[in-house]
Amino acid sequence: MSTVPDDTSKPDPSHDLDMVTVFSDSGAMAEMEATGIQGVLEANDIPFTVSGNSALPVTEFSVSVPESRLGDARQALADAEAAGPAAAEQAELESESSSVPPE
Repeated sequence: MSTVPDDTSKPDPSHDLDMVTVFSDSGAMAEMEATGIQGVLEANDIPFTVSGNSALPVTEFSVSVPESRLGDARQALADAEAAGPAAAEQAELESESSSVPPE
């Protein structure tokens, strides 16, 4: 009969992968806000999931990140909010110009 070793001395890292919500809202602007948050998280290499259904206007949209990256996500979102819309537009222009191959 085989036995499974009791290795309780090592912490279980699986909880670091638990997803936690950084945004949740419903209404006319919820999808747009979730999309904006998605862009900030992508730009900062933070994994995320988005849930919601744009076919139903009253659907709740939510954005979640791994618990281990929650602090990074909150900081990235705070930085983006502090920088304002002008910084977002500038970053978008820079990313578009850097992705266009020269002629």
